[in-house]
Amino acid sequence: MGIGYRELADVLRDAIQRGEYPPGSTLPKQDEIAQAHEVNIKTVRQAIRLLEAEGLVTPVRRRGTVVRQRPPMKRLGIERYAKSKWKFGGLVAFAADREASGREWKPTDQTQQVRLVEADEEVAAALGLEIGASVYERARLVKEGDTPTHTLTSYYRPEDVEGTPLVDPSPGPAGRGGGFAVLALQGLEPDTMTETFYARMPTREEIEQLQLPAGEPVMILHRKTFTRDGRIVEFARGVHAASRFSWTYTFKIPD
Repeated sequence: MGIGYRELADVLRDAIQRGEYPPGSTLPKQDEIAQAHEVNIKTVRQAIRLLEAEGLVTPVRRRGTVVRQRPPMKRLGIERYAKSKWKFGGLVAFAADREASGREWKPTDQTQQVRLVEADEEVAAALGLEIGASVYERARLVKEGDTPTHTLTSYYRPEDVEGTPLVDPSPGPAGRGGGFAVLALQGLEPDTMTETFYARMPTREEIEQLQLPAGEPVMILHRKTFTRDGRIVEFARGVHAASRFSWTYTFKIPD
């Protein structure tokens, strides 16, 4: 009696982790796996679907089952927002992540759309506005090469950003230092931030936009940015492909 699909997945997973099938390589054809392990094609398909759900492999048309790149890119915590980066070094947050991961970046890795929209319940509550009030929405899609890594959509009160680079839809960051530097020039320098994360399965639109493989969840970010006197100047929602980032935080332990 042959092994079950979970046992076969264990064998293939071990081979991937040992480097027998390195990132970017393809697994043997399904009929070859079936013959080598004396199982039927259905068992092979179930095992590979399990590895897909774990984010280890992804099906690629005309290539087969491809082993995904590892490890994921670092997504810095507190350090990605350091004023030394955006205020003095002109480095926006996603670029700080790339540099910390030893990866190249260019301004056009970020595209964006800017428009005036009506605040939904979540945006209105965050910015202290009435539901339906006009806010600027700045939606960005960030890629590494040809691969999307995440989206980030920020919302601002119109009086805070009208006439600034934050409402310019040109690709790339909003000038040297990005949006935080623009807010600082408006007398609204970011000083305090709250980030909240949770995981969920993606919507159909998110699957297409982030080119997600079957079974991969997304990490959702909600970010609130405040001035030193506690005035909120940005509310942002991000959607991150879960396997494309590791989340790193370094901080002093409070008393």
